[in-house]
Amino acid sequence: MNRLFTRSTIQSFKRLGSTQKRFINNGRPILKSGLLTNPFLFSGALIGAGLFTYYAFDAKSSVHEYIICPLIRNLTDAEDGHRLGVFLMSWGISPKLRGDNDDKLLEVNLFDKKLSNPVGIAAGLDKNGEIIDPLFDVGFGYVEIGSITPVPQPGNPKPRFFRLPKDDAVINRYGFNSNGHLDVVIRLKERLESFFRKNNVDSVQNNSLRDGKILAINLGKNKTGDEVQDYLTGVENFNQFADVLVINVSSPNTPGLRNLQGEAKLTNLLKEVVNKRDSLIDEHKKKTPILVKVAPDLDESEIKSIVYSAKESKINGIIVSNTTIQRPGDLKSRSDLTSQVGGLSGKPLKPLSLKALRTAAKYTKDSDLILVGCGGISSGKDVLEFGKAGAKYVELYTSFAYKGPGLVYKIKKELTEELQKEGKTWEQIVGSDLK
Repeated sequence: MNRLFTRSTIQSFKRLGSTQKRFINNGRPILKSGLLTNPFLFSGALIGAGLFTYYAFDAKSSVHEYIICPLIRNLTDAEDGHRLGVFLMSWGISPKLRGDNDDKLLEVNLFDKKLSNPVGIAAGLDKNGEIIDPLFDVGFGYVEIGSITPVPQPGNPKPRFFRLPKDDAVINRYGFNSNGHLDVVIRLKERLESFFRKNNVDSVQNNSLRDGKILAINLGKNKTGDEVQDYLTGVENFNQFADVLVINVSSPNTPGLRNLQGEAKLTNLLKEVVNKRDSLIDEHKKKTPILVKVAPDLDESEIKSIVYSAKESKINGIIVSNTTIQRPGDLKSRSDLTSQVGGLSGKPLKPLSLKALRTAAKYTKDSDLILVGCGGISSGKDVLEFGKAGAKYVELYTSFAYKGPGLVYKIKKELTEELQKEGKTWEQIVGSDLK
């Protein structure tokens, strides 16, 4: 039986052809060679996989921009791609910037603290505070989470997020989809308590939990919420967890929200927010800086009024700007995409946000208010341009989504080179076009 079986088996293998030849031993087929049986091939494969993993998990790597991010875009729609990115980063499947030692030229003195670099991530990417540390790990000096609403809300119906790939832009009408205060407070509290246990401490200098970095929390209102109380609740719940609090009155996707940018309403809101913050100083042993985030779709008189409100209420600064409801005439993407309702962000926003920043700078010159540049930033040269126009630091989002984690390193490297050419530090550059 065994001999007959062996012979028939040999005959059958011969018929399979040269590509499937195998040795026969006691009637059993054995692989002649292969990955699992050849120790040299197996070791080489392991080493190759290890090197690729090491490379892929370095935020300096180009694999994210040229392979991983395009792959995600091709396999998902915009919102699913966003959710997938957050999911992967939240599970530690995210690169880190190894040897993240920022050049001294990039240092920023901000709110009695020192930022190691002026490049931040804007609110909107990490809405619920799920990937704070992975975002710091890729090299950002400033991370802003939110917008967070007091109670959970689903936001607007889907689809509500659209890529405009030919313009390096997106349109979103998320509508403050949020898990609500309680979910995020629990997550932030657990993060702090874990840090205390690991480091055997009971207090922190920065809520970023790292030197030279700042954590900001962006507060929004519910769709049917109170236009003052929702923000006061946010201050009360998040003051102890934030290095900076941001009041968002400029999303175009919540009905009536932008009306809060009017001078009387905004002044009243910001005064109430400051009073609430001040009432918590003794309890939390800190006076958290407050910024307001405004739209780029404002004329000069409206921006002037916002600066007046900021001065009158004694907040600390203004983020210029949020997304735009305008549609520049030179957009290249399909009309079914460009005509979507919502806020446009990405490269086409840059001229609008830069113009709004310069206008705001005109009226903040003789004050302590700081300005933050946001909108269409995708390179070190862009950062430099915003800095010269008066931005103390900048925030990006859409370019990060398109190009991936390696963008932060590239921007900081290019910015450092530009500053070296000019023979100045970042602090010396800020507002230099206004002098």
